[in-house]
Amino acid sequence: MITVSSLLDNEWYERYRKISKLNIRSSIYDVTNRCNLRCRGCFFFSSGEHKAAKEEMDILKWERFIEKEKDRGVNLAILIGGEPTLCLDRVEAFYKRLPTFCATNGLIKVPRDRFPDMMVGISLWGDEQDEKLLRGQDCFAISSKNYEGDEYTYYLYTITPRQLGKTERIIKKIRDIGVKVHMQLLSNDESVDGFSWRDGELVDICAEMDEMLDHYPDTVISSRYYHKVITSGNMLDRDFGWLECPSVTETFDNRNPKPKRLIHFIRWASDLKTMHRCCTSETRDCTTCKDGAAYMSWVMVNKKAHIRTAEDLKNWIEVYEMFAKLYRFIPW
Repeated sequence: MITVSSLLDNEWYERYRKISKLNIRSSIYDVTNRCNLRCRGCFFFSSGEHKAAKEEMDILKWERFIEKEKDRGVNLAILIGGEPTLCLDRVEAFYKRLPTFCATNGLIKVPRDRFPDMMVGISLWGDEQDEKLLRGQDCFAISSKNYEGDEYTYYLYTITPRQLGKTERIIKKIRDIGVKVHMQLLSNDESVDGFSWRDGELVDICAEMDEMLDHYPDTVISSRYYHKVITSGNMLDRDFGWLECPSVTETFDNRNPKPKRLIHFIRWASDLKTMHRCCTSETRDCTTCKDGAAYMSWVMVNKKAHIRTAEDLKNWIEVYEMFAKLYRFIPW
């Protein structure tokens, strides 16, 4: 019989043991429908999710809702928007009650006297030219000043097809301001010309992501297996899509047979009542989704499928460690 202990030496078994105790249970929350940017390709606005529910303005209702989420077993609140930093009182309501991650464009600095150890993930869409085209301005020029040297911050570098052969310059810029970086791929929800991936480009960017991890291991939080899965859309000879995605809101999950999924996962709208279909867009074609968290979760919930060879299980461990680092369940 193949078991975890039979596949791993002592060092790898200890790594497995540390993450196996975490039992991470996350849900995602739209903190607000508002944003200080309008990015071309933002799934929240392109799918009309900002109009799906009227924003709850009463902070006491937010606090009561969060207590209920805590009672529901959530131990990781992932805050998105809109732009969460426009409503720091709501962010604080989460932070005081649950391990909290705040996704932001970085234009407004999270005050560290108020949120000393909250994990912050800053969105970065390509280089300066890509950001100006897709987001209307060079956001890195502002966010890098706000978060230079912040040990509880990393950049979520969303790589576009135009970044092929250019990612190292961006990785170096992030390294030079003393923060970490994680990589995912643009899904191009609004079909902007020149920003959709082609098969050959995905093979090339996988190799480039591997190279960045090898050259900048103290800056890049990633794994080769994650690169392979997200660029190919394939894991253990299974293709990513609606029938496989683990990040579907529990009440929307009418799939039969049900795949492995995140336990009690819900993505909540800002009225604290409405639920969205999944961790990204109501309208996105799942076969085009390149959301990094969805792919990480896909690997993570399929532990048993990876208990077949030592290499498969080590790949699973590295992805789980990566996720745990990005949400600060274990140190960098």
